[in-house]
Amino acid sequence: MTSLQEHLSHPKYRPDIDGLRAIAVLSVIAFHAFPKSLQGGFIGVDIFFVISGYLISTIIFQNLEKGTFSFTEFYARRVKRIFPALILVLVACYVFGWFALFADEYKQLSKHIAAGAGFVSNIVLWSEAGYFDNSGETKPLLHLWSLGIEEQFYIVWPLLLWFAWERNFNLLTITVLIAIVSFGLNITGVIAHPVATFYSPQTRFWELLCGSLLAWMTLYKKDSFSSIKLKLDGWLACAVYRHSHAADGKTLANALSILGILLLAFGFFIINKDFNFPGRWAVIPMLAAVMIISAGPNAWVNRIVLSHPLAVWFGLISFPLYLWHWPLLSFAQIIETEVPSMNIRAIAVLLAVVLAWLTYRLVEKPIRLGSHSRAKTAVLLLLMLGIGYVGYASYSRDGLEFRKADAQTKTKMYADVNGTVLYNTPEDWVDERCKGVLGGASYNYLMCRFTTATPKTLVVGDSHAAQFVYDSITKGSNDLALVAVNGCLPFIDLVSINPTEEFAEKSTRCRVVVPIVLKLLKEFPSIQRVVFATRGAMYIEGSGFGNTETKNVYRIIKSPDDVLAENYNQFVSGYVATINEILKLGKSVVFIEDVPEIGVSAKNCVDERPLRITERALPECDVSRKSFEERNINYRRAVDAIDASTHKRIKIFPAYEYLCDESTCGGMHDDMSYFYDDDHLSMRGSKFIFDKFAEWLSKESK
Repeated sequence: MTSLQEHLSHPKYRPDIDGLRAIAVLSVIAFHAFPKSLQGGFIGVDIFFVISGYLISTIIFQNLEKGTFSFTEFYARRVKRIFPALILVLVACYVFGWFALFADEYKQLSKHIAAGAGFVSNIVLWSEAGYFDNSGETKPLLHLWSLGIEEQFYIVWPLLLWFAWERNFNLLTITVLIAIVSFGLNITGVIAHPVATFYSPQTRFWELLCGSLLAWMTLYKKDSFSSIKLKLDGWLACAVYRHSHAADGKTLANALSILGILLLAFGFFIINKDFNFPGRWAVIPMLAAVMIISAGPNAWVNRIVLSHPLAVWFGLISFPLYLWHWPLLSFAQIIETEVPSMNIRAIAVLLAVVLAWLTYRLVEKPIRLGSHSRAKTAVLLLLMLGIGYVGYASYSRDGLEFRKADAQTKTKMYADVNGTVLYNTPEDWVDERCKGVLGGASYNYLMCRFTTATPKTLVVGDSHAAQFVYDSITKGSNDLALVAVNGCLPFIDLVSINPTEEFAEKSTRCRVVVPIVLKLLKEFPSIQRVVFATRGAMYIEGSGFGNTETKNVYRIIKSPDDVLAENYNQFVSGYVATINEILKLGKSVVFIEDVPEIGVSAKNCVDERPLRITERALPECDVSRKSFEERNINYRRAVDAIDASTHKRIKIFPAYEYLCDESTCGGMHDDMSYFYDDDHLSMRGSKFIFDKFAEWLSKESK
């Protein structure tokens, strides 16, 4: 390492790489704004990874060899390159969110601002993936996950290369080994741990390292395979041209660039969000990017298409354009409470282009170029620290509920279950009486609560069991106990799982329910009945309802090797096995047929959003009776099958009937919401349904 007097050398500017950046960013924008037009557009991020790995590694390799590498200058350049536009976008999101978002939304945005400022967005988003995770479309800073991976690479890779260089290790060997390990983790993890594989740096670094390998080959082995290249070029020339053509490498370069473009086109139109990605499919954009870059700036595609002034212009603004486009599209969806119209999305994209150009001209260039480099770097670092602090502070203060944007809704809703015993920290989910029964053992996501020392009713299930007793547990009434685990069916050996979850963790979490229930029944003889309640339609159909939640494919399986899970049959057999164990103990069993899923966020039905793009009536917090019946037809059949298989020894409480009439099933009563979100009851809804249950049970017991 040397001082700042010997500046870092940089590779010669290649306009075609900016053109490749243009393809990458425009494909991502097309996917986000118009997903049906380019279903594989998200692989543009993988192109960025390869470009970043290639350029950064070229700088590091060159300067280590020359003895001019400086960590200070390297990271100062990264700060001046990345921080200006990112700071501007984070501040803009915070300010806009202040006026546009409800408290829970602003709380999440603030957390993501802090994560973005700390370049750990990928880790935070990974940790959020789960049962209550809202749809990605309503996370304005979702796209910063890729920036997190790149910045983590920028931190680790220079340090590792410098360490290896100082100890005379072979940089190529190290690069190849790490790339192989990373790729192996990617291949093995994409099925078993899909969310972790998507967001983890260790399963993504191989893409950047492929760019690093290309950089090494370009710098040190450019002429090593010249004879082979000339032979290939000659063969290709003979195949392409009628007359003899000089073997000068141009034909091979043109072939590489054309094949690279064709490979990208294949990826854009064949790969889609339902693929196990990254996995082996990520090889396509990686290989395409490597081929295009390796073809060189004089290849026909690179020279004519990628170096076209328009492509280069989009490439130059690609970073701020990437930063701006998603917040605009996401805020539009939040404000509209549904997917925005085509016109709104088109305007958002055009606005992103304008903002990106202004950011590049007025913010990026003046800061990156010119004097006072150290002062600029210091100020940018302080600003980013300040933004991260503000984001974290706003998150810690629950999204600043005093803001005018949230006041009306908070007063009118009386539907926010945050703050009740079931939605505080997990330590509050298990009360002292239950801890005594469990003998000090702790379980992830377990809710175990008593309202009395001598409960008569034990409610069992997932969060849809907990929702029926929100009000009872908060008030300590109705002589009951609750055992529930979010996202879990109360089965002996079957596990409900979606692609964001790991089988080992989920099976450990879910398989504790039945043993705990049996233990409570033995230790509390006052319990006369067990009431089962779960979100049956979701487990049987395999997905949520409406557009407000993350679309996951749920399977009910016994082991991770169960590929073709039959949810309907597994749902029936799992319940029958559990219920038979309860009946053996002489307890009565009640099965609650679930309340309707309304498919929209309840808070959007009770009050106007603070800001609107288009004038429209509030969305109805209801679904047609026809849609409800279609959604629940298999679930209702399953309940009947469970009843028949247990010889009609269970009672069935149709909770949905109290929120449905002949034409609709709704969540609004007297302008108040009976729902907290799109499928869980609010405190008011909980009291209403449980009161109906108590009336029904009294009649059934006579």
